[in-house]
Amino acid sequence: MLSLRTKLLFSNMLSCLLGAMSGALVWLTLGDDTLWLAIIVMLAVCYFCSMWLTRRLSESLQALEIGLLNFKDNDFSVSLHPYGEPQLDALVSLYNQASAKLRSERQFIYQRELMLDKVIQNSPNVMLLIDDNQRVIYANGAARHLFNHGVKVEGMLLPELIVMLPEALKTALNSEQEGLFSMGGNANHAHHNGSGNGSTDNSSREHNVDTIADDGDIETWHISRGRFTQNNQQHHLILLKQLTKELNRQEVAVWKKVIRIISHELNNSVAPIASMVNSGKFLTQHLDDSKLQLIFDTIENRTTHLSLFISHYAQFAKLPLPQKALIDWTKMTQQLAQQYPFKVLSPLPQTPIKLDAVQLEQVLINLLKNAHESGASAESVALIFEEITHPVVGLLIKVEDKGSGMSSEVLSQALLPFYSTKQSGTGIGLPLCREIIEAHGGRISMQNRVEGGLSVKVWLPVQQG
Repeated sequence: MLSLRTKLLFSNMLSCLLGAMSGALVWLTLGDDTLWLAIIVMLAVCYFCSMWLTRRLSESLQALEIGLLNFKDNDFSVSLHPYGEPQLDALVSLYNQASAKLRSERQFIYQRELMLDKVIQNSPNVMLLIDDNQRVIYANGAARHLFNHGVKVEGMLLPELIVMLPEALKTALNSEQEGLFSMGGNANHAHHNGSGNGSTDNSSREHNVDTIADDGDIETWHISRGRFTQNNQQHHLILLKQLTKELNRQEVAVWKKVIRIISHELNNSVAPIASMVNSGKFLTQHLDDSKLQLIFDTIENRTTHLSLFISHYAQFAKLPLPQKALIDWTKMTQQLAQQYPFKVLSPLPQTPIKLDAVQLEQVLINLLKNAHESGASAESVALIFEEITHPVVGLLIKVEDKGSGMSSEVLSQALLPFYSTKQSGTGIGLPLCREIIEAHGGRISMQNRVEGGLSVKVWLPVQQG
């Protein structure tokens, strides 16, 4: 097999030979006066012979050039066919392999970008990318909902988007400092922790934002910022993450650990005391001493009360996972009414929903009990059901009364373990309700009613079966 280089040399030699022969033939045939014509014929024959003999090489090189220009334009769809020349066909094969590899890599990157964009768009965290002019370059779904009710915000200016936001959140977005921001009622307060200077590339700054939502819940947001350069242009990345549920879970976990430790230590003391009281009563039963009997009875009563007290906290610390099944609302409301009277001011839910009936009944009993103890009349206690379809399908249960309501201080702490305004309260009822509801994937909130009294809202996601 001759190499391409050897073939080109032979082609040139053959072209020159044919050209020389053609020129000599013209010159010998037409005479000495036609020398110039012979030279022209010789050159023409050499040219056309070279063109014909190298046509395949020219076609293959032109195809490679077009293919590489397509590569430059990010088009990897063109494949070349072999030409029957081993060395050219080797180049064609390498080109086709590179084209197939680039197509595969681009498809992989495209799928990765689609997946990444899907994750970012469905992330509950707010992601916003802006340039040096405060113009939005990119925003995910959470950012669009926060800033513009779900409408596209790319191309808009950040100062325009944050006009209607709560003041504390607006301050956090505008600020270049690290700090803690809180908001509640008509007064917003910003507590700064440290200060931030101008950042360099790839730097980040963090804030913690505590806000009180419209329904009285405390919301905690974490904001971080990053800066990077792309295409000689500065980009600023803003990330907002709501940490309320995460912090609540951590808080509840800490309370549970404290309760378990306290319960363990108290039980270790109460059990021996109770045993010693029984032994003392047995050993002194032949003595007819009323004072001694009173002492033993008092100790026994207090240890029994303390054991019962501990069991309430243990129930909160060792709450089992919900055993979900379809709820029979008619049966449940009838059972609840036997314990605490109330009015049902709405139709019972029609959408099937799976919940732990025992745990949900315990929640409603606690809420109805609190409503009756708020100073409201039995006729004013109401239970309301509302089926929600947007943005997430769920069930809203309201327990309302016309009692004395709660002060802002009590509302902010009512769901914390150990907090109670009742003289004999354990401070476990409402925290237990919150723990049960959040175990079902829902949430609970409380707020005073305009017409007087308290409204407790329980939202539960619908899991049909």
